[in-house]
Amino acid sequence: MSKRVLVVDDEKLIVKGIRFSLEQDGMKVDCAYDGEEALKLAKENAYDMILLDIMLPKHDGFEVCQQIREFSDVPVVMLTARSEDMDKILGLEYGADDYITKPFNILEVKARIKAIMRRTSKRNQEQSNDKMIVKGSMKIDCESRRVVIDEKEVNLTAKEFDLLELLAMNPNKVYSRENLLNIVWGYEYPGDARTVDVHIRRLREKIETNPSDPKYVYTKWGVGYYFRG
Repeated sequence: MSKRVLVVDDEKLIVKGIRFSLEQDGMKVDCAYDGEEALKLAKENAYDMILLDIMLPKHDGFEVCQQIREFSDVPVVMLTARSEDMDKILGLEYGADDYITKPFNILEVKARIKAIMRRTSKRNQEQSNDKMIVKGSMKIDCESRRVVIDEKEVNLTAKEFDLLELLAMNPNKVYSRENLLNIVWGYEYPGDARTVDVHIRRLREKIETNPSDPKYVYTKWGVGYYFRG
């Protein structure tokens, strides 16, 4: 079954170029040119990936990403014309999985998309064994990728779930930021350790009663993170 991608950018030439290139690889591509249209399409369709520009009319990319995260964990890759770190960090804060800085090489974009899709597909295959992890009042269903705490479902992004699942399946094993980048984002990911810190902090805000005094995801100072078994 061909993969379906939503490309969102107000620069029509960029959209046309990305669309043409992805369709050459057999993907189905929908396009949106402002934040309002992007949200409408994201709600109406099931996508395997969303490429989302930051500077958009009506709603900017940060707002769109934040709203998408209220109903979907689809992988979101932010496109930013600025190389400033704050854009990248903000994108991650709002729930993006990755970012690409303009001007970009379309081959890099395609490679990044395929890498994320490969990992998502592999995870889905690995998780078909109905694996359930239970820790206190937390239940992690690896097949449906759902997390329930005190009988209430917690809405995690794809990357937040990947981090939690990896740590929970290997209790008390300390993972460095570099390890987590390599395993969860992939060896080809060009980001830095702050990407991990942002995702861990956001994860704690969702699953911990008191994020500054966690009972699930702990910090081993100077080393990395681990799940208390």
